Amino acid sequence: MDINKVGVIGAGTMGSGIAQVAATAGCQVKLFDVNQAQLDKAQAALEKIMNRLIEKGRIDAAEKTRIQSNISYVNTVKDLADSDLTIEAIIENLDIKKKVFQELESHVSDSCIIASNTSSLSIASIAASLDKPERCIGIHFFNPAPLMKLVEVIPAVQTAQNVTDTCVATIENWKKVVAVAKDTPGFIVNRVARPFYSESLRIYEEGMASFATIDYALKGLGFKMGPFELMDYIGHDVNYVVTETVFAAFYFDPRYKPSLTQKRLMEAGWLGRKSGRGFYDYVNVDSEHAFAKADPVKSPELIKEIQDRVLIMLINEAADALFLNIATAQGIDSAMTKGVNYPKGLLAWANEKGIEWCVNGLDEMYDLYREDRYRCSPILRKMNAVGTKFSL
Repeated sequence: MDINKVGVIGAGTMGSGIAQVAATAGCQVKLFDVNQAQLDKAQAALEKIMNRLIEKGRIDAAEKTRIQSNISYVNTVKDLADSDLTIEAIIENLDIKKKVFQELESHVSDSCIIASNTSSLSIASIAASLDKPERCIGIHFFNPAPLMKLVEVIPAVQTAQNVTDTCVATIENWKKVVAVAKDTPGFIVNRVARPFYSESLRIYEEGMASFATIDYALKGLGFKMGPFELMDYIGHDVNYVVTETVFAAFYFDPRYKPSLTQKRLMEAGWLGRKSGRGFYDYVNVDSEHAFAKADPVKSPELIKEIQDRVLIMLINEAADALFLNIATAQGIDSAMTKGVNYPKGLLAWANEKGIEWCVNGLDEMYDLYREDRYRCSPILRKMNAVGTKFSL
Protein backbone atom coordinates (compact mmCIF):
# COMPACT_ATOMS: atom_id res chain seq x y z
CA MET A 1 0.00 0.00 0.00
CA ASP A 2 1.35 3.40 -0.99
CA ILE A 3 0.87 6.24 1.47
CA ASN A 4 0.08 9.48 -0.35
CA LYS A 5 -2.49 11.22 1.84
CA VAL A 6 -1.59 11.78 5.49
CA GLY A 7 -3.71 13.20 8.29
CA VAL A 8 -1.99 14.59 11.38
CA ILE A 9 -4.06 15.14 14.51
CA GLY A 10 -2.82 17.94 16.76
CA ALA A 11 -1.16 21.13 15.51
CA GLY A 12 1.28 21.54 18.39
CA THR A 13 5.05 21.44 17.94
CA MET A 14 5.17 17.69 17.38
CA GLY A 15 2.16 17.46 15.07
CA SER A 16 3.36 20.40 13.00
CA GLY A 17 6.80 18.85 12.74
CA ILE A 18 5.38 15.52 11.55
CA ALA A 19 3.27 17.36 8.97
CA GLN A 20 6.40 19.13 7.70
CA VAL A 21 8.28 15.82 7.39
CA ALA A 22 5.47 14.15 5.44
CA ALA A 23 4.93 17.19 3.20
CA THR A 24 8.65 17.44 2.45
CA ALA A 25 8.54 13.77 1.35
CA GLY A 26 5.79 14.65 -1.15
CA CYS A 27 2.67 13.53 0.72
CA GLN A 28 -0.55 15.52 0.72
CA VAL A 29 -1.00 16.39 4.38
CA LYS A 30 -4.01 17.61 6.33
CA LEU A 31 -3.09 19.03 9.73
CA PHE A 32 -6.10 18.87 12.05
CA ASP A 33 -6.79 20.72 15.27
CA VAL A 34 -10.07 21.81 16.85
CA ASN A 35 -8.39 25.08 17.86
CA GLN A 36 -8.26 27.42 14.87
CA ALA A 37 -5.80 29.69 16.68
CA GLN A 38 -3.42 26.74 17.04
CA LEU A 39 -3.72 26.01 13.32
CA ASP A 40 -2.92 29.63 12.52
CA LYS A 41 0.06 29.48 14.85
CA ALA A 42 1.31 26.29 13.18
CA GLN A 43 1.00 27.83 9.72
CA ALA A 44 2.89 30.95 10.81
CA ALA A 45 5.60 28.83 12.45
CA LEU A 46 6.10 26.82 9.24
CA GLU A 47 6.49 30.05 7.29
CA LYS A 48 9.31 31.12 9.65
CA ILE A 49 10.96 27.70 9.43
CA MET A 50 10.86 27.74 5.63
CA ASN A 51 12.33 31.26 5.50
CA ARG A 52 15.10 30.24 7.87
CA LEU A 53 15.93 27.23 5.68
CA ILE A 54 16.13 29.51 2.65
CA GLU A 55 18.49 31.88 4.54
CA LYS A 56 20.73 28.92 5.40
CA GLY A 57 20.73 27.75 1.79
CA ARG A 58 19.05 24.45 2.64
CA ILE A 59 16.09 25.02 0.27
CA ASP A 60 15.07 27.53 -2.39
CA ALA A 61 11.82 29.47 -2.83
CA ALA A 62 10.36 26.83 -5.16
CA GLU A 63 10.94 24.11 -2.56
CA LYS A 64 9.34 26.28 0.12
CA THR A 65 6.26 26.69 -2.05
CA ARG A 66 6.12 22.96 -2.80
CA ILE A 67 6.27 21.96 0.88
CA GLN A 68 3.73 24.55 2.02
CA SER A 69 1.32 23.67 -0.78
CA ASN A 70 1.38 20.05 0.39
CA ILE A 71 -0.15 21.01 3.76
CA SER A 72 -3.72 22.09 4.36
CA TYR A 73 -5.10 23.10 7.76
CA VAL A 74 -8.46 21.66 8.85
CA ASN A 75 -10.58 21.87 12.01
CA THR A 76 -12.99 18.96 11.65
CA VAL A 77 -12.10 15.25 11.90
CA LYS A 78 -14.23 14.37 8.88
CA ASP A 79 -11.78 16.35 6.73
CA LEU A 80 -9.35 13.45 7.28
CA ALA A 81 -11.74 10.97 5.65
CA ASP A 82 -9.57 10.36 2.55
CA SER A 83 -6.35 9.71 4.49
CA ASP A 84 -4.19 6.65 3.82
CA LEU A 85 -2.45 7.17 7.16
CA THR A 86 -3.35 9.27 10.18
CA ILE A 87 -0.89 10.07 12.98
CA GLU A 88 -2.17 11.38 16.30
CA ALA A 89 0.08 13.78 18.23
CA ILE A 90 -2.02 15.07 21.12
CA ILE A 91 -1.90 15.02 24.94
CA GLU A 92 -0.51 11.86 26.61
CA ASN A 93 -3.85 10.76 28.03
CA LEU A 94 -5.12 7.31 27.13
CA ASP A 95 -8.83 8.09 27.51
CA ILE A 96 -8.59 11.19 25.29
CA LYS A 97 -6.63 9.31 22.64
CA LYS A 98 -9.19 6.49 22.60
CA LYS A 99 -12.04 8.97 22.19
CA VAL A 100 -10.27 10.69 19.27
CA PHE A 101 -9.47 7.37 17.59
CA GLN A 102 -13.05 6.15 17.86
CA GLU A 103 -14.34 9.32 16.22
CA LEU A 104 -11.64 9.17 13.56
CA GLU A 105 -12.46 5.56 12.67
CA SER A 106 -16.06 6.52 11.91
CA HIS A 107 -14.84 8.81 9.11
CA VAL A 108 -11.84 7.12 7.45
CA SER A 109 -11.83 4.15 5.07
CA ASP A 110 -11.32 0.57 6.26
CA SER A 111 -7.82 0.57 4.74
CA CYS A 112 -6.64 3.72 6.54
CA ILE A 113 -3.81 3.10 9.03
CA ILE A 114 -4.39 4.80 12.38
CA ALA A 115 -1.18 5.60 14.29
CA SER A 116 -0.28 7.20 17.61
CA ASN A 117 2.83 9.25 18.31
CA THR A 118 2.66 8.36 22.02
CA SER A 119 6.03 8.11 23.77
CA SER A 120 5.04 5.68 26.52
CA LEU A 121 1.38 4.57 26.43
CA SER A 122 0.29 1.07 25.45
CA ILE A 123 -0.43 0.75 21.73
CA ALA A 124 -2.51 -2.36 22.48
CA SER A 125 -4.77 -0.30 24.76
CA ILE A 126 -5.19 2.39 22.11
CA ALA A 127 -5.86 -0.23 19.41
CA ALA A 128 -8.52 -1.88 21.56
CA SER A 129 -10.68 1.25 21.20
CA LEU A 130 -11.07 0.59 17.45
CA ASP A 131 -13.46 -1.69 15.58
CA LYS A 132 -10.48 -2.68 13.42
CA PRO A 133 -7.58 -2.81 15.94
CA GLU A 134 -5.34 -4.50 13.37
CA ARG A 135 -4.96 -1.13 11.59
CA CYS A 136 -3.47 0.57 14.69
CA ILE A 137 0.26 1.08 15.30
CA GLY A 138 2.67 3.35 17.16
CA ILE A 139 4.80 5.76 15.11
CA HIS A 140 6.90 7.71 17.61
CA PHE A 141 8.82 10.73 16.33
CA PHE A 142 11.30 12.68 18.43
CA ASN A 143 11.25 16.43 18.93
CA PRO A 144 11.94 18.36 16.74
CA ALA A 145 10.54 15.89 14.20
CA PRO A 146 12.11 17.49 11.09
CA LEU A 147 15.61 17.34 12.62
CA MET A 148 15.67 14.11 14.64
CA LYS A 149 16.48 11.13 12.43
CA LEU A 150 14.93 8.35 14.52
CA VAL A 151 11.34 7.12 14.43
CA GLU A 152 10.25 4.21 16.62
CA VAL A 153 7.61 2.00 14.96
CA ILE A 154 5.65 0.00 17.53
CA PRO A 155 3.22 -2.72 16.41
CA ALA A 156 0.64 -3.78 19.02
CA VAL A 157 -0.24 -7.43 19.52
CA GLN A 158 -3.28 -6.74 17.32
CA THR A 159 -1.39 -4.98 14.49
CA ALA A 160 -1.44 -6.70 11.10
CA GLN A 161 2.01 -7.44 9.63
CA ASN A 162 1.22 -5.61 6.40
CA VAL A 163 0.45 -2.47 8.45
CA THR A 164 3.85 -2.68 10.14
CA ASP A 165 5.61 -3.28 6.81
CA THR A 166 3.81 -0.34 5.18
CA CYS A 167 4.68 2.02 8.04
CA VAL A 168 8.35 1.01 8.09
CA ALA A 169 8.64 1.51 4.32
CA THR A 170 6.80 4.84 4.48
CA ILE A 171 8.89 6.29 7.30
CA GLU A 172 12.10 5.17 5.60
CA ASN A 173 10.84 6.86 2.44
CA TRP A 174 10.50 10.01 4.56
CA LYS A 175 14.30 9.77 5.06
CA LYS A 176 14.09 8.66 8.68
CA VAL A 177 15.91 5.87 10.52
CA VAL A 178 13.36 3.30 11.77
CA ALA A 179 13.72 1.22 14.91
CA VAL A 180 10.97 -1.37 15.36
CA ALA A 181 10.17 -1.82 19.04
CA LYS A 182 8.05 -4.13 21.13
CA ASP A 183 4.97 -2.57 22.73
CA THR A 184 6.41 -2.24 26.22
CA PRO A 185 6.57 0.85 28.50
CA GLY A 186 8.86 3.54 27.10
CA PHE A 187 9.53 1.47 23.95
CA ILE A 188 13.33 1.78 23.33
CA VAL A 189 14.54 5.32 24.00
CA ASN A 190 12.36 6.33 26.94
CA ARG A 191 13.13 3.02 28.61
CA VAL A 192 16.87 2.79 27.99
CA ALA A 193 17.48 6.49 28.80
CA ARG A 194 15.95 6.35 32.28
CA PRO A 195 19.26 5.71 34.16
CA PHE A 196 20.79 8.85 32.61
CA TYR A 197 18.34 10.78 34.76
CA SER A 198 17.62 8.42 37.66
CA GLU A 199 21.19 7.42 38.51
CA SER A 200 22.36 11.02 38.25
CA LEU A 201 19.58 12.04 40.65
CA ARG A 202 20.61 9.21 42.98
CA ILE A 203 24.24 10.39 42.92
CA TYR A 204 23.08 13.91 43.84
CA GLU A 205 20.77 12.65 46.60
CA GLU A 206 23.64 10.71 48.14
CA GLY A 207 25.58 13.98 48.39
CA MET A 208 28.36 12.76 46.12
CA ALA A 209 28.26 15.77 43.81
CA SER A 210 26.24 18.83 42.80
CA PHE A 211 24.06 19.18 39.69
CA ALA A 212 26.78 21.11 37.88
CA THR A 213 29.52 18.60 38.70
CA ILE A 214 27.40 15.66 37.51
CA ASP A 215 26.50 17.54 34.32
CA TYR A 216 30.18 18.36 33.76
CA ALA A 217 31.19 14.74 34.28
CA LEU A 218 28.71 13.30 31.79
CA LYS A 219 29.37 15.93 29.15
CA GLY A 220 32.95 14.75 29.48
CA LEU A 221 31.77 11.40 28.08
CA GLY A 222 30.43 13.14 24.98
CA PHE A 223 26.79 13.75 25.92
CA LYS A 224 25.70 17.09 24.46
CA MET A 225 23.84 18.06 27.65
CA GLY A 226 24.18 16.88 31.23
CA PRO A 227 21.19 15.12 32.80
CA PHE A 228 20.10 18.11 34.91
CA GLU A 229 20.44 20.55 32.02
CA LEU A 230 18.47 18.12 29.86
CA MET A 231 15.69 17.57 32.40
CA ASP A 232 15.36 21.35 32.80
CA TYR A 233 15.22 21.66 29.00
CA ILE A 234 12.58 18.94 28.58
CA GLY A 235 10.54 20.21 31.53
CA HIS A 236 9.84 18.34 34.75
CA ASP A 237 6.14 18.24 33.97
CA VAL A 238 7.10 16.03 31.00
CA ASN A 239 10.20 14.15 32.17
CA TYR A 240 8.92 13.29 35.64
CA VAL A 241 5.53 12.15 34.31
CA VAL A 242 7.22 9.79 31.83
CA THR A 243 9.34 8.38 34.68
CA GLU A 244 6.27 7.88 36.84
CA THR A 245 4.37 6.27 33.93
CA VAL A 246 7.20 3.84 33.16
CA PHE A 247 7.60 2.99 36.88
CA ALA A 248 3.90 2.14 37.27
CA ALA A 249 3.76 0.29 33.94
CA PHE A 250 6.62 -1.98 35.01
CA TYR A 251 4.75 -2.97 38.16
CA PHE A 252 6.91 -0.66 40.28
CA ASP A 253 10.22 -2.24 39.38
CA PRO A 254 12.80 -0.35 41.53
CA ARG A 255 15.01 0.19 38.46
CA TYR A 256 12.54 2.85 37.31
CA LYS A 257 11.73 4.45 40.67
CA PRO A 258 11.15 8.22 40.38
CA SER A 259 13.12 10.73 42.44
CA LEU A 260 11.66 12.79 45.30
CA THR A 261 14.08 15.58 44.35
CA GLN A 262 12.46 15.93 40.94
CA LYS A 263 8.97 15.47 42.36
CA ARG A 264 9.48 18.40 44.75
CA LEU A 265 10.50 20.62 41.82
CA MET A 266 7.28 19.61 40.06
CA GLU A 267 5.24 20.41 43.15
CA ALA A 268 6.93 23.80 43.50
CA GLY A 269 6.20 24.66 39.88
CA TRP A 270 9.93 24.76 39.11
CA LEU A 271 9.57 23.05 35.75
CA GLY A 272 12.91 24.06 34.23
CA ARG A 273 13.65 26.56 31.50
CA LYS A 274 9.97 27.08 30.67
CA SER A 275 9.28 28.41 34.19
CA GLY A 276 12.66 30.11 34.74
CA ARG A 277 13.68 27.75 37.53
CA GLY A 278 14.40 24.04 37.80
CA PHE A 279 17.59 22.38 38.97
CA TYR A 280 19.16 25.65 37.86
CA ASP A 281 18.02 29.27 38.13
CA TYR A 282 17.54 30.73 34.63
CA VAL A 283 16.36 34.14 35.81
CA ASN A 284 18.98 35.29 38.29
CA VAL A 285 22.04 34.58 36.13
CA ASP A 286 24.08 36.79 33.84
CA SER A 287 24.07 34.36 30.91
CA GLU A 288 22.63 31.07 29.80
CA HIS A 289 25.72 29.15 30.89
CA ALA A 290 26.53 31.01 34.09
CA PHE A 291 25.30 28.16 36.29
CA ALA A 292 27.97 25.85 34.88
CA LYS A 293 30.68 28.19 36.18
CA ALA A 294 29.24 28.50 39.67
CA ASP A 295 30.33 25.09 40.89
CA PRO A 296 34.02 24.17 41.01
CA VAL A 297 34.61 20.71 39.59
CA LYS A 298 35.83 18.14 42.09
CA SER A 299 38.61 15.58 41.74
CA PRO A 300 39.26 13.51 38.61
CA GLU A 301 38.51 10.42 40.70
CA LEU A 302 35.01 11.72 41.48
CA ILE A 303 34.38 12.61 37.85
CA LYS A 304 35.36 9.09 36.77
CA GLU A 305 33.19 7.52 39.45
CA ILE A 306 30.16 9.50 38.24
CA GLN A 307 30.86 8.65 34.61
CA ASP A 308 31.36 4.93 35.27
CA ARG A 309 28.30 4.59 37.46
CA VAL A 310 25.86 6.23 35.03
CA LEU A 311 27.36 4.54 31.97
CA ILE A 312 27.21 1.08 33.57
CA MET A 313 23.54 1.60 34.42
CA LEU A 314 22.76 2.78 30.88
CA ILE A 315 24.54 -0.21 29.36
CA ASN A 316 22.70 -2.57 31.70
CA GLU A 317 19.34 -1.11 30.64
CA ALA A 318 20.22 -1.40 26.95
CA ALA A 319 21.41 -4.97 27.45
CA ASP A 320 18.22 -5.89 29.27
CA ALA A 321 16.12 -4.40 26.44
CA LEU A 322 17.96 -6.77 24.09
CA PHE A 323 17.56 -9.69 26.50
CA LEU A 324 13.79 -9.11 26.60
CA ASN A 325 13.55 -8.76 22.78
CA ILE A 326 12.37 -5.14 22.88
CA ALA A 327 14.40 -4.51 19.72
CA THR A 328 17.49 -5.75 17.91
CA ALA A 329 20.98 -4.80 19.07
CA GLN A 330 21.35 -2.57 16.02
CA GLY A 331 17.92 -1.06 16.65
CA ILE A 332 18.76 -0.24 20.26
CA ASP A 333 22.08 1.42 19.45
CA SER A 334 20.60 3.29 16.49
CA ALA A 335 17.71 4.48 18.66
CA MET A 336 20.01 6.01 21.25
CA THR A 337 22.38 7.69 18.79
CA LYS A 338 19.70 8.91 16.36
CA GLY A 339 16.87 9.49 18.83
CA VAL A 340 18.65 11.26 21.69
CA ASN A 341 22.07 11.99 20.19
CA TYR A 342 24.09 9.71 22.46
CA PRO A 343 27.79 9.86 21.54
CA LYS A 344 27.92 6.08 21.01
CA GLY A 345 25.55 3.16 20.92
CA LEU A 346 25.39 1.70 24.43
CA LEU A 347 25.99 -1.88 23.32
CA ALA A 348 28.95 -0.79 21.21
CA TRP A 349 30.17 1.13 24.28
CA ALA A 350 29.84 -2.07 26.33
CA ASN A 351 32.01 -3.91 23.82
CA GLU A 352 34.58 -1.13 24.04
CA LYS A 353 34.66 -0.94 27.86
CA GLY A 354 34.44 -4.71 28.25
CA ILE A 355 31.53 -6.90 29.33
CA GLU A 356 33.48 -7.94 32.45
CA TRP A 357 33.84 -4.25 33.40
CA CYS A 358 30.07 -3.84 33.19
CA VAL A 359 29.29 -6.96 35.21
CA ASN A 360 31.85 -6.20 37.92
CA GLY A 361 30.62 -2.62 38.24
CA LEU A 362 27.02 -3.73 38.65
CA ASP A 363 27.94 -6.41 41.17
CA GLU A 364 29.94 -3.90 43.22
CA MET A 365 26.94 -1.54 43.37
CA TYR A 366 24.58 -4.39 44.21
CA ASP A 367 26.89 -5.59 46.99
CA LEU A 368 26.97 -2.06 48.42
CA TYR A 369 23.29 -1.15 48.16
CA ARG A 370 21.53 -4.54 48.12
CA GLU A 371 18.85 -2.96 45.93
CA ASP A 372 17.24 -4.67 42.97
CA ARG A 373 17.81 -1.58 40.81
CA TYR A 374 21.46 -2.68 40.52
CA ARG A 375 20.77 -6.24 39.36
CA CYS A 376 22.87 -7.28 36.39
CA SER A 377 21.04 -8.26 33.22
CA PRO A 378 21.31 -12.02 32.59
CA ILE A 379 22.58 -11.39 29.06
CA LEU A 380 25.63 -9.54 30.40
CA ARG A 381 26.37 -12.29 32.91
CA LYS A 382 26.02 -14.99 30.23
CA MET A 383 28.25 -13.10 27.79
CA ASN A 384 30.87 -12.52 30.46
CA ALA A 385 30.94 -16.23 31.30
CA VAL A 386 31.79 -17.20 27.73
CA GLY A 387 33.80 -14.11 26.76
CA THR A 388 31.60 -12.84 23.92
CA LYS A 389 30.63 -9.35 22.77
CA PHE A 390 27.46 -7.83 21.34
CA SER A 391 27.04 -8.53 17.64
CA LEU A 392 26.37 -5.21 15.91
